[in-house]
Amino acid sequence: MKPPTKTRVLFVSRERFRLPLDGAQKRKWEAVASVVEHRVLAAAAPGSPTRDEHFHLVGPAPLLDGPLFYLLLPWRIARELRDFRPQAALVQVIHEKAAFLFARRLAGAQTKVILDVQGDWHEATRLYGSRFRRLLNPLNDALAAPAVRGADAVRTVSTQTTGLVRGLGVEPAAVFPSYVDAAAFLERPPAPLPERPRAVFVGVLERYKAFDTLVEAWRRAAPRVPGASLHVVGDGTLRTLVPPGVEWSKRLAAEEVAAAMDDAWVFCLPSRSEGLPRVALEAAARGRAIIGGNRAGIPDVVEDGVNGFLVDPDDAEGLAEALVRVLSDRDLAERLGAAARRTGEEWGVTPSEYAAKLSNLIACASSSSRS
Repeated sequence: MKPPTKTRVLFVSRERFRLPLDGAQKRKWEAVASVVEHRVLAAAAPGSPTRDEHFHLVGPAPLLDGPLFYLLLPWRIARELRDFRPQAALVQVIHEKAAFLFARRLAGAQTKVILDVQGDWHEATRLYGSRFRRLLNPLNDALAAPAVRGADAVRTVSTQTTGLVRGLGVEPAAVFPSYVDAAAFLERPPAPLPERPRAVFVGVLERYKAFDTLVEAWRRAAPRVPGASLHVVGDGTLRTLVPPGVEWSKRLAAEEVAAAMDDAWVFCLPSRSEGLPRVALEAAARGRAIIGGNRAGIPDVVEDGVNGFLVDPDDAEGLAEALVRVLSDRDLAERLGAAARRTGEEWGVTPSEYAAKLSNLIACASSSSRS
């Protein structure tokens, strides 16, 4: 008896991948491959190959990388619709959705489309990249309603993103977080806190992560906690703000991120906008207290005074006070970290569980009667 044919699914995003996949990414996509036949259109990390059996990527352009990506995206999607002939496509954010709809018309395809809402689309041109992106605010906002309402299914990741979608009269077909790698973050018990107090930030160095607020807060907090240190992991347009003497890693693999969290007392993510902060869930899984911005999806993960502290992302002094409070009190850091571990265990899923949720979402879109 022949095994059932898997649904062909095209994944479209601006995410950067490094081929060949390893670690967390490899485990995730192997699980996805167990339930669907997939093709991924996205971007390649610098120095990475751009193509294999499943991934068709574009390398970074020396100039206008973002605009070129979106300018060429409809034609890239149209080619995959003709060659790969997917039955469903999962696209991230409204810009990819607009490109997909245009490509579907070009290709004359009937592929169902799932919109993957992982954050507040209003912030895409307001808190990310250069100030020139803000000129696109009116277009960005105008695309939102037709993108959400025109999808065959919508997936959200948090209370905030669900509220945004419902505000446009659409009920999400599924609500579940982005993949958190259990092998790297949950399978081992939390490591004891290191001897010296240390904070770690993991994320892109952009305004929406409130990295500018963190830099000012650290300038105020560091002198008040002798021997304390900060480790910054990530890159972005605010890279020039990384203070002298602060350890800076532009990129780490999942296992290395877990090790960086183990070397810290507290994880800091004072974001102005987040859908559901996967990296905060990873820090929780490693049993580390979290200082998070009191915005969007972060309060879904951080309970103030229980597993961390919530602060105003624009209040550098408030963030400094929270850092000093945790980094000056080992017992407090351990208590918050123990509660955070329980949070990580509640949110964590295995690769197969994540793939099953994704498969159910795709089945829901495939059965939709919306054209």
